[in-house]
Amino acid sequence: MKIYTKTGDQGETSLIGGARVKKFDPRLEAYGTVDELNSHIGLLRSDLANHSNLSDVDKFLHRVQHQLFKIGSHLACEDETMRANLPSFDASLVAEIETEIDQLDSDLPELKSFILPGGSSLASHCHVCRTVCRRAERRTSVIKDPELEKLGLFLYLNRLSDYFFVLARACNQACKVDDVPWDQQL
Repeated sequence: MKIYTKTGDQGETSLIGGARVKKFDPRLEAYGTVDELNSHIGLLRSDLANHSNLSDVDKFLHRVQHQLFKIGSHLACEDETMRANLPSFDASLVAEIETEIDQLDSDLPELKSFILPGGSSLASHCHVCRTVCRRAERRTSVIKDPELEKLGLFLYLNRLSDYFFVLARACNQACKVDDVPWDQQL
């Protein structure tokens, strides 16, 4: 099978179910941004490999990547009959993210000011993941589909961006680098 199909050469592509849409369709913007997030997580995970003290984080992010693929499939499908064949997405996964946030946060110093993205390279990757996740959340919220709301995709992406913020701080701590406080006088 060839990787190129040439079916998108005129600025259109197919959703799951076969509907043809422009490549700027809100569904494509949403699942394309989720895919971008997944790619950034892959980059973050490759850098985590050098930090054995963060191996649990890598395992969690591996699960997140699989969930993002499920989210992408639901975003790429507007055909209700086809949805029954998609991999299931469970909104209870939001609680899993909250548990991870609480666990990471319990070992961090109290946050006393806004912080800038940065510090260690790992933390910087986390901040990129956080901002791409926020964009995915915004792009997803544009799609007016009650089925997506029922699945809890919006909640998952919202909580996941919070996770990346806390993870950035935990990565700075693991790398023995201070968070970068925002100085409003500069």
